[in-house]
Amino acid sequence: MSGHDSATPVASAPPKELRRTVGASVVGTIAEYYDFFIYGTASALAFNEVFFPEVDSAVGTLAAFSTYAVGFFARPLGGLVWGHIGDRIGRKKALVFTLLLTGLGTFAVGLLPTYNQIGIWAAVILVLVRLIQGFGVGGEQGGAVLLTAEAAPPARRGFYASFVQLGSPAAYLIPTGLFALLTTQLSDEAFLAWGWRIPFLLSSLVVVIGLIIRLRINESETFKAAKDTQAAQTAPVKLLLRNNRREVFGGLFTKFVEAAVFPFYTVFLVAYAKDQGVDSGMVLNAVLIAIGAELVMIPLLGRLTDRVGRRPVYLAAAVLNLLLVVPAFRAIQTGNMAVIVLLLIAGLAFGHAGTYAPQASYFPELFPAVARYSGISIVWQFGSMLASGPFTVVATALLLAGDGSFTWVAVYVAALITVSIVALCFMPETAPGRRGGREYAHWPGAAHDTTASDETAPVGAGRH
Repeated sequence: MSGHDSATPVASAPPKELRRTVGASVVGTIAEYYDFFIYGTASALAFNEVFFPEVDSAVGTLAAFSTYAVGFFARPLGGLVWGHIGDRIGRKKALVFTLLLTGLGTFAVGLLPTYNQIGIWAAVILVLVRLIQGFGVGGEQGGAVLLTAEAAPPARRGFYASFVQLGSPAAYLIPTGLFALLTTQLSDEAFLAWGWRIPFLLSSLVVVIGLIIRLRINESETFKAAKDTQAAQTAPVKLLLRNNRREVFGGLFTKFVEAAVFPFYTVFLVAYAKDQGVDSGMVLNAVLIAIGAELVMIPLLGRLTDRVGRRPVYLAAAVLNLLLVVPAFRAIQTGNMAVIVLLLIAGLAFGHAGTYAPQASYFPELFPAVARYSGISIVWQFGSMLASGPFTVVATALLLAGDGSFTWVAVYVAALITVSIVALCFMPETAPGRRGGREYAHWPGAAHDTTASDETAPVGAGRH
């Protein structure tokens, strides 16, 4: 049996430090994803008229979603850079810089001149700022879940790490709530003139709070134990491509379902409702309710992965998402608030949460400690770039091509989900509780490292 499949217990952080790490990771992730998701909501509600007023409304929405997609294409580069920094210099340092970079980009959006002020240059600057945001976010989520996963006791890793996942839906909840308030309290003219800027400018407060909390946490003890090993002298990406190709590419494909369904439920369906003549404000309120339910379900599903395994929860949720694709469109068409809320609760609180909660422990458990930040970032960001990045653009284009029919959009969403379902069937189970207490990959403890000399061996050598 390889040293990577060791039954040696992994040291976890003391309870007080663990709670501080979890709290800092959650708040920091809320800050960064607030910055990122605020853009998607603004794209659906305002950017077509603020930055692309000279084109047809539907084409303007497509253009706005295109600038939204740009951020996703910068994320893989950010993942590679920040992953390398996190594996070589430290998890904490990487997370502090990513928070600052993303926050400054978001604040800048709130100050941008509009098309009516400087013409097409407004859209050009918007794209540049979006690239900066994407580069920063590229290193955020992987590092945040990693810091928490490495501090948590193995038997409850799924539960504790899943709390970090609260940051993303909470970050969507805050700006969505702000936009819902602004669109109901302001006239259309006031909202388009200045109201849309408020959530972007408020990001400065969110970032400052996140930064203060994140600076107080300690560096990962697992990182400290692994950084001076022989394997740590090799470039992390080189190690992964040599020893962990199955985990990298398999993990990347399993990411598709979660990366696709979140913008489907929270961004595209809002725009689809507007196209169908359904009150988009009502749909935004339904999204708020469903995400509130998701916040409750994420830690419960994370705990479930400790008991039954990461893969069964992930796979069941992926299948549920597949079954909900067509009903999601039908629900919007009804224009009935109760029907839309029920569909979105099923899709977000169970479908999305069931794929999102396991990732916080599943992805870290796939990779050895010396390349773990890079491994998670590659899986997370390349998977997001392929499935989430072009999603709203492609879906909107397919809707336009189909003269308003959702058929081809449904086929597109179903195809992305199916890729993940197939990939999950070939991926390993990593939960220590389902592996007789053994780790799938190398997790050195704070006070011992019985397998450091074997860290360059293939991770899967001892799996069973």
